Amino acid sequence: MQGTQDLQGKAIVVTGAGGGIGEAYAKHIAAAGGRVIVNDIDVAMADRVASAIRSTGAQAEAVAADISDWHEAGRLIDACEQTFGRIDGLVNNAGVFHMALPEEQEEAALRRLVEVNVLGTAFCGTHAIRRMLAHGSGAIVNVTSGAQTGITRLSAYGASKGAVASLTYGWAVDLADKGIRVNAISPMGKSGMSARVQAYFATRDEPAWPELAIPAENNAPVVVYLLSDAAAQVNGQVVRIDGAQLSLMSHPAVMAPVHECEAWSVEGVRAAFDTSLAKQQAPLGVVVA
Repeated sequence: MQGTQDLQGKAIVVTGAGGGIGEAYAKHIAAAGGRVIVNDIDVAMADRVASAIRSTGAQAEAVAADISDWHEAGRLIDACEQTFGRIDGLVNNAGVFHMALPEEQEEAALRRLVEVNVLGTAFCGTHAIRRMLAHGSGAIVNVTSGAQTGITRLSAYGASKGAVASLTYGWAVDLADKGIRVNAISPMGKSGMSARVQAYFATRDEPAWPELAIPAENNAPVVVYLLSDAAAQVNGQVVRIDGAQLSLMSHPAVMAPVHECEAWSVEGVRAAFDTSLAKQQAPLGVVVA
């Protein structure tokens, strides 16, 4: 792990950092000079990562908290200020995963996806933004997924990550003139989630995605960069990293041409599709434009 000191002295909270990709984020942030609050719902896992970071001479504290609870999320952000005197960055990494076809979905799994992936991100972000506004600066990195574009068996998970992407765009607009940047990473690599994907495919005698074997550490440099002052001009972007590939994901946009009519009828809508809109339909899934 290469320490660049790009984050020297910055106090940063990483949620879901007790293992997998979140652990890689926390360790790389520390190696870059950051002071880290290692969060996980499992206190033993958070303690293990924080101890490993401290053994390198860097600063880290473990804070166990359930980010899907508003008050717990607030306590987590408070812990950063109490420990390090301020909060400079937040990595909204904590999330849950669920893989199922639409007809296989269950209420409990759907609710948990929203509670952790969407509300947990929003709760931690809201509390952090309030503190950052008081300091006049800050950087947030949310974690989304290529599943937001439409991947089989990942419709509900993708919907939760699509919501995170929308939060990213909206927060970036709201905070652009207040010294706070908000971006997101769409990572790929070996993690607890990837293990569950492999198990899912194994029960169905289907091959798993080879991308799931990418080392978790491969994603961390993107997060370090987005948190750093070197990325001062980067805001409201979703950065996709998939092994050797690095790219930006497109924002939702209105596509030209825009048809106009004072009062649309069914026939008018049909004519618009027949003349041009049908040919402009966006392809499904992850597409390299």
